[in-house]
Amino acid sequence: MWPYWMLFIVPAYLAISRLTLTPYSTLNLINSKWPFAWRFIFVVLVLMIGFRHEVGGDWAAYILNMENLEEFSKYADPSSQILFWFGRKTGGGIYLVNLISAAFFSWGLVTFCRNQPRAWLALTVAVPYLVTVVAMGYTRQGVAIGLAMMAIVAFGRGNTLKFVFLVALAATFHKSAVILAPLAVLASTKHRIFTLLWVGIATLLLFFLLLQEALDNLISGYIQDEYESSGAAIRVVMNAVPAVLFLLFRNRFQLTKEQRSFWTWMALSAILLIAALYFSPSSTAVDRVALYWIPLQLFVLSSLPNVLGSRSGKNAFLVYVIVLYSVAVLLVWLFFGAHSVYWLPYQFYPWVWLWQ
Repeated sequence: MWPYWMLFIVPAYLAISRLTLTPYSTLNLINSKWPFAWRFIFVVLVLMIGFRHEVGGDWAAYILNMENLEEFSKYADPSSQILFWFGRKTGGGIYLVNLISAAFFSWGLVTFCRNQPRAWLALTVAVPYLVTVVAMGYTRQGVAIGLAMMAIVAFGRGNTLKFVFLVALAATFHKSAVILAPLAVLASTKHRIFTLLWVGIATLLLFFLLLQEALDNLISGYIQDEYESSGAAIRVVMNAVPAVLFLLFRNRFQLTKEQRSFWTWMALSAILLIAALYFSPSSTAVDRVALYWIPLQLFVLSSLPNVLGSRSGKNAFLVYVIVLYSVAVLLVWLFFGAHSVYWLPYQFYPWVWLWQ
């Protein structure tokens, strides 16, 4: 399991050693230029996620799907089907599919983290679950979440059109991403009537194009069969706790009016997912939807040192606390996770291929 720890240690060390935060006022001026360290971590993420071998709970299912891909299904996610078809036709197989998927996810993750004042701390929070479990286990939804993180950044810059476009693109990889589209209306602070009109039309189009014919299958697969996910309650609470912290201290977050509105709605809906978990016959359905709220953890926890401490100070102690919390999450997952056996040991395909 040492590769997972190595992947974690790099951003954790940088989060601790680079305690000076980037002011919100200058974030947009620097995030278009990736320094060497960020280009390096991007390549490492793509290679580790993309070239994993027999890692992840859905590994066998994805192999089976690729082998049985004879024609496009109207019930499947179109972009994912194209990606699987491309991997099969080119001979790249599951490794090419995973590599391309990893590039989408990692680009979104790095873009999102670099838009936080403590970018390395945000990445540190991301590694234990979002990177290790989601990106290395749920390939299609990993791509969708990567695109969703880019969409959140676009919305924070006032680009609602780009937000909706990226959410729509994410939904072609995993239909569940459609659930994020209404946030553009709820969080909008300008031209709300116009935004409601065009985003509402766009959401309806996404529903009819992507969800309508597959809805019966989704209801049957998740709700009627009452699928249960062990640990779903813990994962939903991991979103809800940062949500509560944000709502309690949101005036201390240095945000634009639109950003504050967006994260407020994200926080409120994260808390509502606890109720959804209680009333839903399928914890798996709620668990999969809750994955789109993980960016809330990255945003709140990486901002917390300067929210609870000095606004412009280093706040080293609070940074250490967040890093130790992230260590605990990775530790618990690797040693006590019900399905972590599917992630252990980590195998790197080029290395496995060389020794075959």
